Amino acid sequence: MTGNNNNNNPITFVTSTVGNGVGGVAKTAGGIVGATGRGVGQTVTGVTGSAGKPVGDALQALGNGVEGGAKSVAEGVEDAGQGKKSVFQK
Repeated sequence: MTGNNNNNNPITFVTSTVGNGVGGVAKTAGGIVGATGRGVGQTVTGVTGSAGKPVGDALQALGNGVEGGAKSVAEGVEDAGQGKKSVFQK
């Protein structure tokens, strides 16, 4: 039986490997930025008390946002590398 079997396609292997690698790096970088933002925000709040709490909270939220955005982009890159359709394609 013949058909389109992408399991043995070297192009699919390369794009999947590259996609997974780039996605992993993006998730790692996003996690580092997110953890740093949360840590700095907690430090600012801890050192300044209630006066600095809005700034500390903003830094924590910024770190969380960057981490979430990086994770979303990384998952999109991994999906593209695996040949999965985008949510924007019909």
